[in-house]
Amino acid sequence: MRMTRTHAQSGFSLIELLIAMGLLLAVSSIVTSALMQMTKSQTTIWNRTEMHSGIRGATELLQQEVGQAGRVSMPGTTAQPGVMVLSQAVNDVGGAAPAAMTTCDPGTPTTNASSVNVNTTTGVFAAAGLPAAYELFTTLDGNRQELVKVASVNSATSIAACFLKQHDIGTVLMPLGAFATGIVPPTGIVNGSSATVLKLYGDINGDGNMVYIEYTCDTVAHNLYRNVMAYNAGSKPAVTNSEILLSNIINNPGGTPCFTYQTTTYSAQGTLFTFVLDVAVTLTVETEQIDPVTRVKQTETKALLNVSPRNVFTAWEMVGLGYTDHIQSTPVSVTALLP
Repeated sequence: MRMTRTHAQSGFSLIELLIAMGLLLAVSSIVTSALMQMTKSQTTIWNRTEMHSGIRGATELLQQEVGQAGRVSMPGTTAQPGVMVLSQAVNDVGGAAPAAMTTCDPGTPTTNASSVNVNTTTGVFAAAGLPAAYELFTTLDGNRQELVKVASVNSATSIAACFLKQHDIGTVLMPLGAFATGIVPPTGIVNGSSATVLKLYGDINGDGNMVYIEYTCDTVAHNLYRNVMAYNAGSKPAVTNSEILLSNIINNPGGTPCFTYQTTTYSAQGTLFTFVLDVAVTLTVETEQIDPVTRVKQTETKALLNVSPRNVFTAWEMVGLGYTDHIQSTPVSVTALLP
């Protein structure tokens, strides 16, 4: 008779199983905690990166556009961009109209002004009254070069101006110099720039089209707005969410204003101008989300303390050297957009 031996059961005992499970749970807890900490750290880094990139982009644009403010230009035509060209000759003194005159009055450009045909008047401004504003053009024809104030814009292809010299058909006229008020000063002009609103104008994009721009630092709505329009727009569009350049802005530490200005005054051709030689920009933003580590929103303050509008600065230098005849008047259309 054959006998069968029963083998004992092999494996972990209950106690051994409990110890193994405890070790596994401890290791899993450590790994999970590390992963959670990494996730929180990554969230912190992401929040700060988003905040930093947003304020850096906004201040870089501000710096670029402040630097361009005050640049005078005109679109011209496709064939001859940036200039205006005479379509008819200006005859010598005593000749048939249009003819040069023996005297012109810079204070009253309409005196002895003659109508003359040109290739285009797009972007040219001239307005009598108070305040008067006349665009200055320089004829680029060698020894007959002169500075001309446009007394009026008669049509799309005609202007009125007083000439002192004879000029041939095809003579090029170009707006030179700069706007003294390219950065609209906080004083000297009604409804000028302020601690929360920066106003500027000129050929900001360098494409021959002058624009008017307002930066509004609204710490109540927590937005920095950039409202841009043509310098001769009929009205100023209301600020909407589409004009938000930077969100989540808050009050600056110590009550520092968003915009501060270094100004000086000079008289040019009988007009007292206030030049803004430096703009300081200070913005403080906070993260959109609460930091998972500190349980508060992170903040960052960005300060640009020496942003110089180079065109306005050049105009100020020219006035200081006595070259006041290249200081462009503030366009009436810009004055109308300030309120």
